Amino acid sequence: MDLIEKLPAMTDASLTNLQANAVRLSQSGSAKQQAAAAALLPAVQAEISSRKVEKPVRAPRARKKAV
Repeated sequence: MDLIEKLPAMTDASLTNLQANAVRLSQSGSAKQQAAAAALLPAVQAEISSRKVEKPVRAPRARKKAV
């Protein structure tokens, strides 16, 4: 299974970590790592963006007044 196919099943934290690693490798990795990161980054960024759109916005909690 390709890593891109696993993106929807990854947690938000794992996806964020993968994005950070791909950015790092695209800048300082070997030629092979840079190519793999360049191929992966658009899919990772698209998945992160789609999750931000899908998540409902939570209303802030009401604070209790001090008595």
